[in-house]
Amino acid sequence: MGHLRNLKAEYCELLSRWEGGPMAMPEPNEARARKGWQEILEIMFSPEEAALASRLPLMPASPASLETLAQRVGLPPNELRTRLEPMADKGIIIDLVDPRNGETKYLLAQPFIGFFEFALMRVEDNIPKKRMAEALEAYIYGDDTFAKEVFAGETAWSRSLVHESALPQDDVPDVLDWERATAIIDEAQTISVKNCYCRHKAEHVGKRCDVPIEVCLSLNEFADFTARRGFGRFIEKAEAKDILTASRESGLVQTADNFKNRPYFICNCCGCCCDLLSAINVFGLPAVNPSGFQPVSDLNRCKGCSRCSRACPITAISMVAQRTAAKQKNELVPRIDRDRCVGCGVCVGACRNKAMRMERRSEQPYVPTDLIERTVRIALERGRLADLLFDAAATRGGRFLNGVVRALCAIPQAKKALASEQVRSRFLNYAIKNIRGSNGIPADH
Repeated sequence: MGHLRNLKAEYCELLSRWEGGPMAMPEPNEARARKGWQEILEIMFSPEEAALASRLPLMPASPASLETLAQRVGLPPNELRTRLEPMADKGIIIDLVDPRNGETKYLLAQPFIGFFEFALMRVEDNIPKKRMAEALEAYIYGDDTFAKEVFAGETAWSRSLVHESALPQDDVPDVLDWERATAIIDEAQTISVKNCYCRHKAEHVGKRCDVPIEVCLSLNEFADFTARRGFGRFIEKAEAKDILTASRESGLVQTADNFKNRPYFICNCCGCCCDLLSAINVFGLPAVNPSGFQPVSDLNRCKGCSRCSRACPITAISMVAQRTAAKQKNELVPRIDRDRCVGCGVCVGACRNKAMRMERRSEQPYVPTDLIERTVRIALERGRLADLLFDAAATRGGRFLNGVVRALCAIPQAKKALASEQVRSRFLNYAIKNIRGSNGIPADH
């Protein structure tokens, strides 16, 4: 980070803190992107807030109570709460209230699928929206540094949900609940809806499309946070399902957290504004774990109209010329890029000739069981094993053990061992079991 000298020490500490979590906010290479990177930090965090944020827990499965944090930072609980409140209002930290006992626990928000979005979810507040949107656009698209940090790993943050309307009615009962958006809504305890951050950002930089903006759904604990802090509003399940239906009719891709149990969001994404899909379109990165389905074209029904190709949000369908007997001119037929396709089903809804259908993939994409497993997998893939096991910001002992594990992992023999799938699988199982146990979650949950 050659340009860190231009940042105040508090921001450097915060950046270093994110480097120990599942998602960092790395310094980009290009000048425009670097300027946006610095502006994001300065818009969202005062130096004092950055210093405090750098002491908060990073792992989503391990938020800390007010009393624990007070001991860590050396402040009285009431004074600490006063400082944390405005930070939660901005979405740079997340406060989660346990519905069972009312206890509040705190967590440092990660950049993407975190405080980037919260900054532009409200239409009005004291954050300079246009400046923030321009800074985000510059940082995310000025070069590929941040995109690679977020999307280049083996385990994706989000997964595609197949449009249920694109499935043959005979197949719907065989679709698992965690694969269906409507079932996820049915199982959610609390739901809120909020503005699409991506379209709001695109609006400020003159690139927004005309699809609805209030379509992003938060679920369970995060629904409570977003509604309580004014980023969205509580809604009933019927309205949530109406939003899903309208979004499918608008040709939007429905995505959710890339794990099966109790996902925290369902987004309705367009290929033009969405940062998630743009990571595929602009950078060619595997940003979305595909659904368990893929489109198949019936060439006997296909008229070559290209509606499927034009509707595909990630340009996974191209129209190619095909010779046909007894016809002088070539016919156009769809060619589907199976490696690029996320199995959303948008193409089926666009086809007026019933020439597209969704079928089960022969090889099903792997989806982590829960938030903890996804977090462990992402942290391990990014070489952040030490930070996963020992929080360097928590105690002196944690800092010492963190340093020891970092040093051990730097040894060539250790790197080679962790590259082995057998060793990685054993460690994953061990780490997931212990993290669940430390949070009071049954090992088989």
